[in-house]
Amino acid sequence: MPTTTSSSSSAASSSGNRQADVFSRLASSDPEVKLKALREVKNQIIGNRTKKLSFLKLGAVPAIASALSDADCSSNSSILVQSAAALGSFACGFEAGVQAVLDAGVFPRLLRLLTSSDEKVVDAGARSLRMIFQSNQAPKYDFLQQKNREFLFSLLNSENENLSGLGASIIAHACGTSVEQQVLCDAGVLEKLVVLLDGSLSQREACLESLATVLKSNPEAISRFVGLEAGRYMSSVTDLTKDRYPRTRLLSCLCLVVIYNTSPSYFLNMGTKSSLVTTLLELLNDPGQSGDEAAFGLSSLIAEKEDLQKLAYEANAIKNIVDILKTGSELNPKRLQGLFLSLAELCSKLEDCRCSFLSLEVLDLLVNALRHKNADVRTAACICFKNAARSVKNLSAGRFTNDHVMLPLVQLLHDPSSSVQVAVLGALSNIVLDFSSPKSTFIEYGGIKQLIELSKSMDPNARCSSLRALRNLMFLADNKRKELFYSEVMAQGFASFISDPEPSVQEQALALLRNLVDGCINSVEFVFDEDGLILDTVGRQLRKAPQAQMAIQGMYVLTNVASGTELHKEAVMQQLFPQPQAESNNFLLKFLQSHESQLRSATVWTIINLISPSSPGALDRHVKLRNEGIIPQLKNMVNDACLDVKIRIRTVLSQSMSFGNN
Repeated sequence: MPTTTSSSSSAASSSGNRQADVFSRLASSDPEVKLKALREVKNQIIGNRTKKLSFLKLGAVPAIASALSDADCSSNSSILVQSAAALGSFACGFEAGVQAVLDAGVFPRLLRLLTSSDEKVVDAGARSLRMIFQSNQAPKYDFLQQKNREFLFSLLNSENENLSGLGASIIAHACGTSVEQQVLCDAGVLEKLVVLLDGSLSQREACLESLATVLKSNPEAISRFVGLEAGRYMSSVTDLTKDRYPRTRLLSCLCLVVIYNTSPSYFLNMGTKSSLVTTLLELLNDPGQSGDEAAFGLSSLIAEKEDLQKLAYEANAIKNIVDILKTGSELNPKRLQGLFLSLAELCSKLEDCRCSFLSLEVLDLLVNALRHKNADVRTAACICFKNAARSVKNLSAGRFTNDHVMLPLVQLLHDPSSSVQVAVLGALSNIVLDFSSPKSTFIEYGGIKQLIELSKSMDPNARCSSLRALRNLMFLADNKRKELFYSEVMAQGFASFISDPEPSVQEQALALLRNLVDGCINSVEFVFDEDGLILDTVGRQLRKAPQAQMAIQGMYVLTNVASGTELHKEAVMQQLFPQPQAESNNFLLKFLQSHESQLRSATVWTIINLISPSSPGALDRHVKLRNEGIIPQLKNMVNDACLDVKIRIRTVLSQSMSFGNN
C-alpha cells in the first residue's frame, strides 16, 4: 500500500523523536545508559549521511566528545571505544562531520588513545583518526620536525595493523612537498611502507595511498622504489591491479599512474599500459568511491599522451563513459567531473576520438552539465567542449554555434566561479575560430561585451583567456565586427591591455591587435587613434626587451602596420628608431639574432614590408636600416637554419639589389 504524505510526515517525526531521545541519553550519568546511546548513534549513522546531518544539528558530536573526555578521566574503556567509534563514523566520508569532530577539540584526546594499554581502545582511536585523515581538513604534520617523524615511524613500526595503517594514512594526507618526500625517503619510509603490501587488506590499501603520495613527481623516489628487492614491490603493485577488491585495484592503478606520469621509462611494455587503461575503464562502473576516483585516474593517465589516448579509444573508452552518463541515474558531482575530464582528455589530440564522441549525441549531456549546480562539473564540461571543438569538421558543420549550445556558454561568462569562467573562455576561444560561421549568435547574446569585461578581471588567467578568445574572434573578421569590438575598447583600453603587468596577458593583447590590424588599410587605422597611442604602446613594450613570445606578436603587429600606406610605414620606422636614438638600443638587431626562429621571421617580414620597392620612401628606409646595421646582419643570415627565415632574407636582399645596394 502506497505511503501517504501524512504517514511520511509522521514517520519523519517519529525518527526525529527517536534521535532526540538517543541524544538526550548521551549525557546520562549512568554509564550503561550512555554506552547504549553511543552504540545506537554509531549504528544509526554508519553509511547514512542524512542521519549524520540530523545528529550534527542536535549537537551530538560535542556530546560524544564530552563522553570521551569523561571516560578518559574515569578509564571506562567501553565508553572510550564506543565514543571513538562514533566520532570516526561521523568523520567517515562526511566533511561536515570531520569539521564538527575537529571543532569539538577531540583530536588530541583521540591521539592519546593510541598510548592506551587496552588494545581495543588503541584500535578504536586509530580507526577514528584514519577516518579524519581521509579529509583535507585534518591537521597537517610537519615531517621536517624530528619529533613528528619519530611519531610517524613509531606507528609504521607497530605490529598493530590499525596503527601502521594510520601511519600510512598520515603520510598520504600530510606529505605535500618535494622536501617532505625527500626527508621521509632519506629516513627509510619506502622500506617501511612496502612491508605493508604483504599485510592485511587495510594495510595494503593505506600503503598504496601513501606510496602514491611519496612517489608523485619524484623520479628519485620512484627509482629507489622500483629498485627495492630487484623490483619485487613494483611487481606486487602491478599484480594488485588484478586484486579481487575494487578499492585495492584502484589504489594500485593510481600508484602506477603516478609512476608512469613521472618516469614512463618503467612502462616500456605496451601490455602493461593496455592493462592499466583497461582496469581503470572497468572500475568506472563501480558504484562506490572507487568508481568516482577511477575517472580521475584515467584522465591523469592519458593526459597529453596520444599513445595512451589511442589505447583507451581502441578499448571503447568513449562509448563506455557516455553509456555511464546516459544511465539516467543521478551521478554524484565528483563522478560527473571525473567522467567529463576523461572525455576531455580523450578528445584533446585525436580527431577520431572527437568524431566518435560527437557521433554519440552527447551535446545535450554536455549542455545539461553546463547548468549543473556544482562548479567543478561545470568547469569539466567546459573543458570537454573546448577539446571537442578542436574538430575542424564538426566546428565547420556549426555543431557548436547554435542557440542550444551558445546561450549556456555565454551565460557562464557571468559565473561566480573564476575556474568556470576561465574554462568557458577556453571553450569559446576554440568555437569562435569557426570563421565560416557568422558568429551572430555569440555577439547577439552579448559575448563581445562580456569578454571585454573579463579582460579587466583581477584574475590574470581570466584576463589572458578572455583576450585569447577575442584574438580568435578577430581572426579574419570583417570590418563590421572589428569596429564593433573596437568601439567597446578604444585606444586607452587597448593600451592598458598591452601594458598589463602579466607577460602572458601582454602576449595575448598583442596577438589580438595583430589580428585586428590584419587585412585592409582601414584595419591599420585603429593603431593611430588618439595620436597613435596604441602604436606607441607597442613600440614601448618592444623596447623593454620582452619575452620572445610577446616580441613575436609585437613584431607581427608592426609587420601588418608596415603593409599599409607610406604614412603607416614611416610610423613603424619611428617605433623602430625613435629619437633620441639611444632609447631603442637597436632591438631590431637583437631580434634578428634571437634563437627563436619565429621572432627572426617576424622581424624580417617587417623589413620586407618597409622597403617594398613600390613605396616612395623605400630607399630612404633602406638606407636607414643599412646604417643601423640591419641589412649587413641579414647578409650574415643567408644560411639561417630556419627555411622560412632564409626565404624571407633572400626577398629582402633582392629588394636591396633594386636600390643599387653594394
